[in-house]
Order: sequence, then C-alpha cells, then structure tokens
Amino acid sequence: MKQIDTPALAQPDPQANATDLLIDRVSATPDLALFALPTADGGWSDISASDFLERVRALAKGFVAAGIEPGDKIALMCKTRFEWTLIDFAVWFAGAVLVPVYETASPSQVRWNLEDSGAVAVITETADHFARFDEIHADAPLVRTVWKLDVGALEKLVAAGHDVPDEEIERRRRLAHGADIATLIYTSGSTGRPKGCVLTHSNFVELTRNAALKISEVVHPGASTLLFITTAHVFARFISVLCIHAGVKVGHQADTRQLLPSMGSFKPTFLLAVPRVFEKVYNSSEQKAFSGGKGKIFQRAADVAVQHSKALDAGSVPLGLKIQFAIFDRLVLSKIRAALGGRVQYAVSGSAPLGLRLGHFYRSLGLTILEGYGLTETTAPISVNLPSHFKIGKVGPPLPGVSVRIADDGEIQAKGINIFNGYWNNPAATAETFDGEWFRTGDIGEIDEEGYLTITGRKKELIVTAGGKNVAPAALEDPIRANSIVGQVVVVGDQKPFISALITLDTEMLPVWLHNHGEPADQSLADAVKNPLVVAEIQGAIDAANATVSRAESIRKFQLLATEFTEASGHLTPKLSIKRDVIMSDFATEIAALYSASPETRGQSLVM
Repeated sequence: MKQIDTPALAQPDPQANATDLLIDRVSATPDLALFALPTADGGWSDISASDFLERVRALAKGFVAAGIEPGDKIALMCKTRFEWTLIDFAVWFAGAVLVPVYETASPSQVRWNLEDSGAVAVITETADHFARFDEIHADAPLVRTVWKLDVGALEKLVAAGHDVPDEEIERRRRLAHGADIATLIYTSGSTGRPKGCVLTHSNFVELTRNAALKISEVVHPGASTLLFITTAHVFARFISVLCIHAGVKVGHQADTRQLLPSMGSFKPTFLLAVPRVFEKVYNSSEQKAFSGGKGKIFQRAADVAVQHSKALDAGSVPLGLKIQFAIFDRLVLSKIRAALGGRVQYAVSGSAPLGLRLGHFYRSLGLTILEGYGLTETTAPISVNLPSHFKIGKVGPPLPGVSVRIADDGEIQAKGINIFNGYWNNPAATAETFDGEWFRTGDIGEIDEEGYLTITGRKKELIVTAGGKNVAPAALEDPIRANSIVGQVVVVGDQKPFISALITLDTEMLPVWLHNHGEPADQSLADAVKNPLVVAEIQGAIDAANATVSRAESIRKFQLLATEFTEASGHLTPKLSIKRDVIMSDFATEIAALYSASPETRGQSLVM
C-alpha cells in the first residue's frame, strides 16, 4: 500500500468559518476588484472587496427580516452568475446553510433535494426554474418561502432588511465554527440517487488557505478568471471561494455561445474548465481552419506544438524544431491565444482526463493546463499539478493538509482537511465509504516516485471480459471522445467475449465536419451514422485508441447511435459525466445486438 502525505502550510484555525475569508480579504485590500459585471457596451464594471462585503451584509439582513433562522437550509437554483456567490456569502452571514440545486434538475430531482435536505426556502432564477419547483411544491411542505430572482427578489430582500442592525448580522456570521456544516451539496447521481454531502466550514477555510499558498502563481491579487461552468458544482464553488480569499477578480458567463467574445473582453489570466471545453476549442479551431482551406497547416502546427512540448519535457528543443515552432506559433497558435483573451497562462482542469496530446498542444500554446482530481466529498481538489512542476497526464501531488494512499485493490483513498463530514441522513452510506479515517474514492490510480497521482479508472466501472481481462473504460473512451465529431463514448463488454462501444456524434461539430468533407451539412443524425465517411472517421479514432492497449482490451465492434446523450435525456450528469447504468439499461437492445452471432474480427473494429 503506497501512501503520500503533504503537510499543511497554513496554521489551522478550528474557530474560523467561511465568512472570515471575505472579512480578511476586505481588511487586506478593501479597494481591490473581486468581481466584474458585464456592461451594455460589452465591457466590464468592477466591484471592489468592500463593495461586495456591503452587498453581502445588506442581503443577509434581508434573509433575517424574512424569518431565516441560524441553521436553516435555503435551496438555490441558478446558473453561473455574480448573484450566485453573493447569495452564498449572504446565507453564511445570516447563519444559514445553502443547498445548491442544478439549474438543469428535473422536478423529481428538485423534490428529492428539498425533501432530503429539509430546506425551508427556495431561490429560483428563471420562470422555468420556478415552474419545475412549482410542479412539486405540494411535495415539499417545509418550504415556506420562494424568492424569484427574475422579478427582483434580491432587491426586495435588501429593502426589507434595512432596519436589521449590523450587530445582528455580525452575531450570526460568528455562530458557525469550523466543524459546523457550511453547505449541503448533492452528488450528481451518476451511480444512483444523489446523496447530500455535508461540507464543513473548515473544509472550505483550511483547503482554501492551503491551496492559495501552494498555487500562488495562479491565484493572487491581480489575477482574474471567467467562470462559466456551473457554480452549483463543488468544483466552481470552491474556486469562487478561493478567488475571494486570494484576491482574484471573477467574471461570469453562463452562455457558452458567448464565451469567446466574453473572454476577449474580460481577458482572464486563468480558466476553470472540464476537458470537454478544451477539446471543443481545439476541434472548432481545426474545423474552422479546414473551412478556410488551411486545415493541413493547422494540423501541421498542432503536430509541431506537441513535439515542441515533448522536447521541453526532454530538456532540450532542437534548433530545427525551434524554428518550425516559431513559424507556426506566429501563423496559427497566436490566433487561438488571442481568441482566449491573450492573457491566459493557466487553466485548472478536472472531472476527466485531458489527454496527453491536448495537454502538450495547449502547453506550447502558452496555456499550462493544471489537471487536478477530486470529488464532491473532498470539497473538490484532492490533488492538483503545480505550476512550477507539472506532469502532463497526471493530476499532481496531494494538496497541503491532504494524504493519499493506494489500497491493495488499487483504489485511491484520501484523508485530511478536505474530507466531508458524511452523507446527510445516510449513516449506512457514510460508513460504507470510509475505511477508518480514509475516504474511499471509488477511483483506481497509481502514485509515482515523486508522489504524483494518475487516475486509471473507476472501480465500479471496471469491465471484466468473459476471458477474465480487466478493462478500464476511460482508457479507451477518453481518446476517442477527443475526435471532433464524437459526442460521447460508452465502452461495454462485461462478461462478454470482447469489448464493444456505443458512440454518439457531436451535433455542433458534425455539420462543419460534413461541409469540410464535401457532404451535405444538414443531413440528419439517422443519415450521418450510416454515412461511410463518418463511419470511417470513427473507425480511425477507435483504431488509434486500440493501438494504446492490448488486443484483449481493444474495441472490436461499435454502434453509432442516431441520438444524443444529454442532461435532459437523463444520460449525462451536470458535469457531463455519463450515467453508465442508465445508458446500459436504455440501450440494452443495441448492446445485445453487438454480441449476437459475433464474427471473427481479426483485430478490426466493426460498425453494426
């Protein structure tokens, strides 16, 4: 059993709560811009630390005037925007507890979160959000108050709280100590009914203070980031808190269609994203180049960028490669850099492996992608690559105050300042997920000689073929999904004679790709999955993935599906992870067809 312990850098303070992070920031730099709001002319208007604190206190007074008591649960259903973090801190200042609800949640999911948490109030952003809550309102009898942001609820709360004394807010914000509950975040439900993770104030305070010291090159006063992934997820939630502590200016853009224009005007210094975002940027740049007749130049530039990054890792870049890279950097890479705002130096990536090729490509682009690893139960990060010493393909060493070990069966286990306080109202599940003081992540991985962690798969997702071969689906799914026209990949084959895959197409990239290959761009999904050029493209992606594994682990057959896996269809979680059990059930007929009268494949993938 291999173990790595990283000592804490920050002095622990068991009396501190999350509100102290904001108080300390205002005390240190009251005039520093912590947020920026978009303006009508396409620019941004800064909000200082002291201004934000004033807004937080005013809203907290509104909650108090509305009858919210210390310890009350308030549910929030809202997309990523400035008001999300404003509400988050105002709830803490009022002594209450926030329960995020994904803005894409179905009525039944909303009902479960409210019922299980015991929320007494709900905040919705849009009419659609309210309609989903209203559908199940009768099943949530504890909810006595509903506030709707789209009709000015926050302004009304602030006005109503005008007479609440400052002393009451100060009293309430000091009530919680480190061991007390800070928030209740429900898991995405990829492996069953969502469970409420109890995260404490110390989880946020200690992890934030230690992370800020460890990656100070990324998060520091003067740095900035544009948040676009959902703040309801622990990943963006933790970064939001970290940015307040570290003095990072934050902008928000929930509409990914407006992401590039917003990045061009906001000009962030680092990003927070899931690998699919980086795949999309690369793929769209490649297809745009093909549309302009410069596809081969782009591909050559990408190849040279990857070679350049690998040479940097080797310690020396040959002169010829330096010259090639300088040319392609000016012709191609600089344009992508400009599209990202021109100032981005770092990105923090999580939820899935990025892929070695993309890691090297972006590194040569001037964007160091720091892959990290964590779960809701670990307040987001367990480990993250260090700016001064990062390893592409690994997720870094444990953060200060965190320990990681690899159990005898390969499972990653963790303990330390970030580990949650158990599942809400579910002692059985809590007991099952701990081995003494060690949290069982359910993921499989390895630790190298420098203490860097590599994730190799999900324990529950390991496929054991009829021949007894253990196969980690992610090793095949991730490289195939990087293809520009691939939407999602689900590898199957448990107790079957060979490995197969279900594959969907990316409906955003498909029309561009078809046009660039001389095919009708408006053809339906049903036609596209039968198109020989499309089938050949997918075959090539599968063959490339197969080349990285043994024959026993390789994909022998695949089925292109004339559908999409989405949150709305129930096949993806809010962070875009596949719900494997749901897909296996819903597409049981297609999976069975892959194994009916199975032919000899001679090592080639076959489409049904």
